[in-house]
Amino acid sequence: MLFVDIPTAAELRRLAQARGEGLVSIWLNTTPLTNQAQGDRIELKNLSRDAIHQMEQVPAWKSAARSIAEHLEDLVEDDHFWAQQANSLAVYATPDQLLTYRLPNRLHPGFEVADRFHLKPLLRAVTFRQHAFVLVFGENGATLHEVYHGVPATPVKIPSLPRDAASAVGKASINDPSPAGRIQGKEGQKTRLRQYARHVDAALRPILSGHTEPLILAATDALASIYRSVNSYPHLATDFIGGNADQATNEFLEKEARKILDRINSEEIAAFARLFDRRASEGRGSKQISDVARAATCGAVETLLVDLDREVPGHVDDSDGRVSFDETATAKNYDVLDEIACRVLLAGGRVMAVRQSDYDVSSGLAAVFRFRV
Repeated sequence: MLFVDIPTAAELRRLAQARGEGLVSIWLNTTPLTNQAQGDRIELKNLSRDAIHQMEQVPAWKSAARSIAEHLEDLVEDDHFWAQQANSLAVYATPDQLLTYRLPNRLHPGFEVADRFHLKPLLRAVTFRQHAFVLVFGENGATLHEVYHGVPATPVKIPSLPRDAASAVGKASINDPSPAGRIQGKEGQKTRLRQYARHVDAALRPILSGHTEPLILAATDALASIYRSVNSYPHLATDFIGGNADQATNEFLEKEARKILDRINSEEIAAFARLFDRRASEGRGSKQISDVARAATCGAVETLLVDLDREVPGHVDDSDGRVSFDETATAKNYDVLDEIACRVLLAGGRVMAVRQSDYDVSSGLAAVFRFRV
């Protein structure tokens, strides 16, 4: 299974506001398979060594470098920590504290040393659907599963789920004839299945309360329609996994749910593209780094798409958003794209971390504005 710590909006804001002498951000791919984690520990050790070396090039940061190196060495040696991993790991270190986030998506390994943290490695997991629930709904029973990318669906224990449709309605069979009312024949069967669906929906409410992940149905067409008619969870996905899914393996459920999540994410990007085209024609959208930096600094960016894998070293002025670009990354500069993303987050805007295969962000970003800048 995956052990995941996706940061909340409040945690992202705290990280975005952090400033200090030599803050270290490290990100790398990991494996949830404990017996294969040694390579990940070595990768973190190597990235840590390179980050500390860069810190030591700044004389005033040498003391901080020693403290951070100690934190990172402790993490590398923590056997319990490495036994519970996901698909990637982001590490944020100061001389006084080390924070880790285990993420469901894959990342290209890297690090940054600056006077602030580098948050883009977190943003893919925060702004795109990486996690879903799958409800397998059949006459012979219902089960709930959690799904993360690349890992078989994991069943969620819910004691209050009815054993099957018949027991939920107190019958030996949902096809039992009834001498009274309309609870007989095909219409009676549909009525009992709706009653059963209500039982299932009620059992899920305390489990899904407070969640925003998609709930994906795995059911026949008829049963999916019946469940939708009584569902109370506001994030039930439009697409569903058809066929006799109650006989499907956990691997199959993950694979099919992943396809649906990918379609949901693709539609969000397509919706942004349509909005960007409209706003750009009105002077309220741009793919120019300098323009977007100024807009982000004055709180004008409504939604930002930023290239997850590209870095543009430099600085963004705190007062007017003016950008100065550098040739290479050093401990005395930072990723301009990441800084713009942080300013958008702190102003209440939305940030979507994308790759070139998702959307054309050849400049590194694209933004729609709340108002003309």
